[in-house]
Amino acid sequence: MTEIETLQKWVEESSRIVFFGGAGVSTESGIPDFRSTDGLYNQNYDYPPEYILSHTFFERNPEEFYRFYWDKMIAPGAKPNAAHRALAKWERDGKLTAVVTQNIDGLHQMAGSRAVYELHGTVHRNHCVRCGRAYSLDEIPHKGVPRCSCGGIIKPDVVLYEEGLPDDAVQKACENIAAADLLIISGTSL
Repeated sequence: MTEIETLQKWVEESSRIVFFGGAGVSTESGIPDFRSTDGLYNQNYDYPPEYILSHTFFERNPEEFYRFYWDKMIAPGAKPNAAHRALAKWERDGKLTAVVTQNIDGLHQMAGSRAVYELHGTVHRNHCVRCGRAYSLDEIPHKGVPRCSCGGIIKPDVVLYEEGLPDDAVQKACENIAAADLLIISGTSL
């Protein structure tokens, strides 16, 4: 039996599948991963991407943070690929109970998945660091440092280095994984 046939058998026999995925799930949608040869961590910038994507860097140098962010973290033309669509179908069919993702691209939701726990947040939600006003990605200009009407900087609701993971997403992910009869991990080096 091949690996694909084994996976198909496990999926057929399961009714509480949880999928845990990372950047490799979205590379077929044209979004670069982080650690591969062509990944973000192997490209040349004035600062290492790990530092640019830190809370400290965001606060100290929002102009440079947003230059990198708009250039490398936003993929407006990206569409869900076959993996995203298959997971959404499994959910509709009652086989998959949750998607736990490290991705910030929102492609699982675009494909139709509803039970998605975003461990690293999403580019599609943003908020003013001063007043807390919420903004969608479409509501903010995709160049320079976006500012709220109160004058505060708008920050993407993505988890930067030095920040904790969202408690609710972690709790729901753990609950779903504990109740799963099949856990599929793909597209992540963890």
